[in-house]
Amino acid sequence: MRVKKFPESGPKRRMLDAAEVLFAERGFEAVSVRDITSSAEANVAAVNYHFGSREDLIDLLIIHYANPVNEERLARLEAVERKWSGKAIPLEEVCEAYLRPLQGVTRKSKLAEPLLQKLLGRIFALPCESLPPTAQQLLLNAGNRFLKALSKALPSLTGEELAWRAHFVEGAMIHMLMGQDPLRNPAATPPTTEALLGRLIRFAAAGLREGVESDPAAKKGPQSTFDF
Repeated sequence: MRVKKFPESGPKRRMLDAAEVLFAERGFEAVSVRDITSSAEANVAAVNYHFGSREDLIDLLIIHYANPVNEERLARLEAVERKWSGKAIPLEEVCEAYLRPLQGVTRKSKLAEPLLQKLLGRIFALPCESLPPTAQQLLLNAGNRFLKALSKALPSLTGEELAWRAHFVEGAMIHMLMGQDPLRNPAATPPTTEALLGRLIRFAAAGLREGVESDPAAKKGPQSTFDF
């Protein structure tokens, strides 16, 4: 798909706004073209007219939300790598660089935070191979770069063990975004993305570090490639 700009206003934007809410609430598979056009008060043919297909509309949403997150992840990692100048980056700073960019998207979206969190969770839960090419490549680049940083921060872990721990962190992130409803008190104010990320970063760093040998020269196996 040729990447198109996310419109600021107009009928195309109204359909995207309607689709965001529906996808966040129900998931990508459960929402039809008719659901989107009905919510946006548009003709049923409007999705094909403005986007080409339902799949192209979804790809545009994925690119709009996922690409800035992964671009900021890479930028933050480069900044901390420069800061530590070839030395092992403290584990908490690696986790901050990977997880904190979710907060930046929250600040730029019109969606209410609980809905945006669900939408982001659904996007990042998609298999890498189903993403648009630009989003897929950015995700792979970010995943591989962060695995290298983690391997320096945790040199005693084998590549396989590190990949599994990174996989569990990714799962915790997705579950945090999508699975908060049972924890919410209806009378309380929902936690902000910033508050949730603070908890997740502490949890992720503790899980990644669990049982790690104190000897930095401990033998380490071959590096694994994984979509962290």
